[in-house]
Amino acid sequence: MRLRNQLLVLVGIAVSLVFLWVAFNGLNPGAVWGFIQHVQLGWLIVGVLVFFASMVLIAWRWGFLLRGIRRLPILYLSGLVSIAYMGNNVYPLRAGEFLRIFLLNRDYSVPVARTTTTIFIERIFDGFIMLLFIVVPLRYIRIDSPQIQQAVDLTTPLFGGGLLIFLILALNPRWIRALTKLILRILPAKLSSLVYKLSEDVISGMDSLRQPRWLAAALFASVATWLCNAAVYWVVSFAFGLNLSFLVFLVVTGAVNLAGVLPASPGQIGVFEFFVSTVLIAVGVGEERAIAYALVVHLVIWLPPTLLGFILLVRRGFDLASVGRLQSAPATKASGT
Repeated sequence: MRLRNQLLVLVGIAVSLVFLWVAFNGLNPGAVWGFIQHVQLGWLIVGVLVFFASMVLIAWRWGFLLRGIRRLPILYLSGLVSIAYMGNNVYPLRAGEFLRIFLLNRDYSVPVARTTTTIFIERIFDGFIMLLFIVVPLRYIRIDSPQIQQAVDLTTPLFGGGLLIFLILALNPRWIRALTKLILRILPAKLSSLVYKLSEDVISGMDSLRQPRWLAAALFASVATWLCNAAVYWVVSFAFGLNLSFLVFLVVTGAVNLAGVLPASPGQIGVFEFFVSTVLIAVGVGEERAIAYALVVHLVIWLPPTLLGFILLVRRGFDLASVGRLQSAPATKASGT
């Protein structure tokens, strides 16, 4: 692993440790364990099933974003989504995204830059919807949390501006080509052809944004995906006897996922528990119960997709040791078709 990547990993671990300390500082471990011991397992099983449904919806949305490149089976895309979850949950530097980029290139010869563009669009859509999940519910429920407000303030220009830029560039591909021409003038001839092809692949990756039908479908699927994901948090709350509005868990979902912009260890360990418990404590849930809930819901959305993703990865001929090597695949195969 390169020095820069090693430093990013160390920073992520340090951030996770800080959030873990803040979340657990001063709590009674026995009380937290007591709440976990009395959890109703049936609701956890329902939560797992709902989470798997949300993964299928993610694959459905991704299919619309890829439609301008080629039509792909939703079952295949669902498998890649599960593998991506596994990679992001276990490995640093969001290795899961490298895995699905590599596998889509290997299995269907989809150029790396085109797939990467669709994944960037996914992240922009997700961030924008997470902002809505916080801003809209706060018109109807009261949550006094400076941490949540800071997350909104930090990410609003990031995702709002990113969505606007993507839409503008998608509707005006000539601007990308004009910028590419300027860059080509100062590049050596050997690099010019590569940069030109990459720019055309990026334009192709944005094709779904230029088609109103596909854009509307992708936006609808994005909302459906995250409503389903929020339902996981809501269902697991029944296992703890929490009598809270679904709107609260929209805020939980938004806060946790917006916090994904922070560097952290794989699976958002520490960061996840801090933001989930922060929202619940702000609406009146006791600290020990809030932390117990955060630990259990984290396990519900971490363990099942990680196990499934590992099984699917092995069936595709890989083992865990090969994942690190695949992280260099997009760089070495960026010119692939």
